[in-house]
Amino acid sequence: MSGRTEGGAVERCRLSLALLLAALCFASPTPAFAHASDRGHVLLLPTGYYVAGGALAVAASFLVLALLPPDFPARFWRRRLPLFAFGDGARAIVSLASFAGFAILIAAGLFGSRDPLSNPLPLAIWTLLWVGLVLLQGLFGNLWSWLNPWYGPWRVISRLIGNRKTWQPPAWLGCWPVFVLFFAFAWFELIDPAPDDPARLAWAAGLYWLLSFAAMLVFGYRDWSRRGEFLTVFLAMVARFALLERNEGRRDEGERNAGGRLSLCWPGAKLGNAAPLSLSGMAFLLLALSSVSFDGLSKTFFWLGLFGINPLEVPGRTAVIGIGTVGLVLTFVLLAVAFILAIVLGQHLAGSRHSLGQAAGLLVWSIVPIALAYHVAHYLTALLIDGQYAVAALSDPFALGWNLFGTAGMQIEAGVAAGAGSAWWLWNIQAGVIIIGHMLAVLVAHGLAWRLHPRPAGAALSQFPLTVLMIAYTVFGLWLLATPSAG
Repeated sequence: MSGRTEGGAVERCRLSLALLLAALCFASPTPAFAHASDRGHVLLLPTGYYVAGGALAVAASFLVLALLPPDFPARFWRRRLPLFAFGDGARAIVSLASFAGFAILIAAGLFGSRDPLSNPLPLAIWTLLWVGLVLLQGLFGNLWSWLNPWYGPWRVISRLIGNRKTWQPPAWLGCWPVFVLFFAFAWFELIDPAPDDPARLAWAAGLYWLLSFAAMLVFGYRDWSRRGEFLTVFLAMVARFALLERNEGRRDEGERNAGGRLSLCWPGAKLGNAAPLSLSGMAFLLLALSSVSFDGLSKTFFWLGLFGINPLEVPGRTAVIGIGTVGLVLTFVLLAVAFILAIVLGQHLAGSRHSLGQAAGLLVWSIVPIALAYHVAHYLTALLIDGQYAVAALSDPFALGWNLFGTAGMQIEAGVAAGAGSAWWLWNIQAGVIIIGHMLAVLVAHGLAWRLHPRPAGAALSQFPLTVLMIAYTVFGLWLLATPSAG
C-alpha cells in the first residue's frame, strides 16, 4: 500500500525503469518528468511552467494584499452565512460506534488477511483516516471530535466510577507529548520496515489507544486530548481551515456541548482570531508539514542518489532506516530554522517590539493551509486507489468470504491515476491545491501580521521574508510532484 512495505519494491522499481526508458525514447528534450502516484510510473508533463506560475501566483497575492486597505483581512474573515443550530447529545453514541469499529479493525489486523490491500486495518488507518478524514476536516470542520474512539468509552467509564479528581499536567509540559508521539507516528509510517503489516499495525494502534485512554483517565479527557493525543491536536488544527464553523456553547470537562449554530465561512477565517502557539505547539505544526514533505523527498531519485543508492534498485526499507531517520529529523530542523529566520528578519524590517515567541507563535498558524495542501496533494493518488481497496476490504474484514456491504468483489479502477489523460488532470489538481494553499497562507499571514503591526508599511515589511519562504516552498512542493520517484 503506497509503497510502504518492502515486498514488491524491486518490481515497482523495475516498472519505473521501463516506463522511464519508454518516456525518454519518445520525449522531446524539454519536458520534465512527473510521477502521478506512489505506484512508480513516470509521465511527461511541462512542469517548469507550473513551477514558475505557482511562484508568481504566490508573489502576486502578496503584492495585491499589500495594496489593499488595512482592514481588508478583518472584513474578509468576518463574513458568516448562518445555516442551522443543533446539539451534540449523540456525540457519545457516535464515538462508541467508532470505538466498536476500531475494535473490529484491530481484530481484523490480528486474525484477518496478511495482505495489506485485503486487510481493512492498514487501509482504514493509512488511507481513510490519515488521508480521507484529514481532507474532510479541512472542508467541514472538526468531525474527529465526534468520531474519535476515546470520548464515548471515557464518558461511560467516568459515569461508572463517578466524579474524581484528575491530575493537572505541569505547565512546562505544553504540547511536547504530542510532538514526541507525532514524531513516533511519522517514523512508523515513513521509516519502519513494515507499517502496513496488519498484525504489526494492530499491536501498535491497540497499544496507542490503551495508553491514550489511560492518560485521559489520569489527566482528564480535555487536558490530554489537547496536549497528548496527536491525532486530536493535528485534526483540530486542520479544522480551523474548514469552510464550516460551529459557534459552540459552554463546555464541561467531558467536552459536552449545550448546542451550537453552524455557519459557512471563508477558508482560514477561524485562523484570524487564533491565539499564539507555544514553542511546543509551533514545533508540532512544523513537524506535521516537514514529515509530509520528507515522505515525498525520500522517494526521489535526488535523495537516494545523495547516498549512492540506485533508485532503480532500492534495497528495501530496512537498509535505509538510518538514512530515513536522519532525513526526517533534518527536514524538520531545516524548515524550523528557515521559518524562525523569516520571522526574525520580518520583525527586524518592521521594527517590531514584539517578542520572537509572540510573533512566531502567531504567524505559524499560516502554516496550516500549506500543511493541509501538501497533505491532500501528496496523498491524493493513495486516496483514489487505496480508497477503493478499503471499500472492498471492509465488506470482508476477516477474509472469510463475507460481502457485508456488497463491495467485496468490486473491481479496482487503477486508471484513475494512470495514463496520460488521468495524469494530466491529477497533476493539475495536485499543483493547483499546492498553489492555492500557499496563496491562502499568504492571506492568513497578512491578516495575522496586522495584529502585530497596525501600520500598513510595517505589516507588509514583516511579511516579506515569510512570503519569500512560502514561494520557495511552493517551488519545492511542485518539484516534488514533478521529479522522478523510486516508488
